[in-house]
Amino acid sequence: MPAFAQSENQQMIAEMIKKFGETHIKPKFMEWDESQEFPLEVFKKLGDLGLMGVLVPTEYGGSGFGYFEYVTAIIELAKVCGSIGLSMAAHNSLCTGHILAFGNEEQKKKYLPKLATAEWIGAWGLTEANTGSDALRMKCVAKKEGEYWVLNGSKNWITHGITGNVAVVLARTGELLDSHGITAFIVERSTPGFAGGKKENKLGMRASETAEMIFTDCKVHESQVLGNVGDGFVQAMKILDGGRISIAALSLGIAKGALEASIKYAKEREQFGQAIANFQAISFKLADMATEIEAAELLTLQAADLKNRGQKMTKEGAFAKYYASEVAVKCSTEAVQIFGGYGYTKDFPAEKYYRDSKLCTIGEGTSEIQKLVISREILK
Repeated sequence: MPAFAQSENQQMIAEMIKKFGETHIKPKFMEWDESQEFPLEVFKKLGDLGLMGVLVPTEYGGSGFGYFEYVTAIIELAKVCGSIGLSMAAHNSLCTGHILAFGNEEQKKKYLPKLATAEWIGAWGLTEANTGSDALRMKCVAKKEGEYWVLNGSKNWITHGITGNVAVVLARTGELLDSHGITAFIVERSTPGFAGGKKENKLGMRASETAEMIFTDCKVHESQVLGNVGDGFVQAMKILDGGRISIAALSLGIAKGALEASIKYAKEREQFGQAIANFQAISFKLADMATEIEAAELLTLQAADLKNRGQKMTKEGAFAKYYASEVAVKCSTEAVQIFGGYGYTKDFPAEKYYRDSKLCTIGEGTSEIQKLVISREILK
């Protein structure tokens, strides 16, 4: 049996999502893409299937699965629609994942059951307008006043920034550039002073909501601090390690979707009296796509395996995220080329894979940041 052969659970999840995608996503995904509608009802249904709490233990209402099952779920969703895969991944690995990893028992009991069932949708706020990769210069601050922390500032590029019922928010509680001067807070949507801001008008992943979160004298009780005061940045870096597996899986789903569509089209489309799959110019493109997807998948599963075993996987997570995201862009670009003129139209799936893929090289640490992480790790 190959080292990373699919388990029965993974096969079951893949089959379940395939059916779900046909019924609940495919009929409307282009409509959502055009209108940039965040299809909340789809996520409620994914919650019913246990896919909004894949990694959450059963005692907190989750599915209690590991990272292999999680990777499979994201891949299968992203094959159908990158936006749905992205939102599902961000909900699971960022907001829910942060509370699961660093919350106390009371916080876990309060929030995980709601998040795992998608009764509540989660958001995670690290990025700001001027601090993407440079998180230590964040301007969103929290000042202590009695039993409360008062938050002021804004967060940008936040998945579910408007719709999220609860957010894990990183705010500065110490000096600028101090890696122990940032704290993580759980902030509920109903908290006065917490509002959604501008929704981004995006190139791709258009049905996944990306928006601003604004805090104006927002009072958060000290019981809402995640872990210790000052540990937020260190926590966030650990959460991003796992989050990179999510984006690698998302990239894989998009790349596999683009390859499957390309193979189908190349067998059906005829030129010069035969299927274009018979031409080496096309078949070699498919061969390259398939090979690179296979390599990206092995890197992703290696990182997932280490994560499952609780081992350090900073380098391996960066390997997977960097390579898989670049492969997604390359494969979706080739898909458009294989489809030719039709690849440039919205009647065929290639253009959507093409648009959606680019985010994978940017979100949760750009390709350049992954190279920085990898080079630091190998030069230690």
